[in-house]
Amino acid sequence: MMPGDSTMTSIVQRIARQALVTFRNPSVLGEENGKSFIENHGKLKSLMTEVRATDLKLVPRRADASAPRPAPYHHGVPPVTYMHICETDQFSMGVFLLKSGASIPLHDHPGMYGVLKVLYGKVRISCFDRLERHVGGTQAAPQLPSAQMGALRRSVLRSSAEYTEESGPCILSPDRDNLHQIDAVDGPTAFMDILAPPYDPDDGRDCHYYKVLTEAEPKPADIKDKEVWLMEIPQPPHFWCGGEPYPGPEVHL
Repeated sequence: MMPGDSTMTSIVQRIARQALVTFRNPSVLGEENGKSFIENHGKLKSLMTEVRATDLKLVPRRADASAPRPAPYHHGVPPVTYMHICETDQFSMGVFLLKSGASIPLHDHPGMYGVLKVLYGKVRISCFDRLERHVGGTQAAPQLPSAQMGALRRSVLRSSAEYTEESGPCILSPDRDNLHQIDAVDGPTAFMDILAPPYDPDDGRDCHYYKVLTEAEPKPADIKDKEVWLMEIPQPPHFWCGGEPYPGPEVHL
């Protein structure tokens, strides 16, 4: 098989190779490099649009009929698990699996790009962005004890939408839709996830969690670009992520 021949190459392998090309150096300035990044990012989105659970040898999971709903997870049973596919200095790729009623709390991706594609089930993704404090806003800061004021983050709710396997990928970038919350809707769900570059606390890319302090559930017609206040919080105690083996085709980079 020739290196460029995609007829025998799994789509997972093709996605990984395209991610490597796309995120090799996305922050390089200059019109030519910017154009190249946009083109490669478009190719990556197209490949992610095509991927299905069967390509990763994933069998959609059913809700446990005997489990209480919404599920208060038993001690030691994580509400979310992660299947590691591959990771380089440029990007990480894997699959998140959410049980019925589970959520990945509102969190950020400092200086990172992301591509998320649902493989089965349905998720609701609410996307936010931080706003500069000095920019004039419509909402006054919530009244909090002085010790908590430093944790306030003026933000905007960009969108809240549901995604299924038939939807295109959800995209985030360093300056757009960079914070999000992901909720399982109507049963278990799984999505493929690419982050570039990967989280790395030593390089300023730690994961921070937030809660919404002001009303963030307007009517659908009003939901776009609603200003809200967030407060940075520790990782919520009800959320933790376990690991499980990835059953799909190997990736070689």
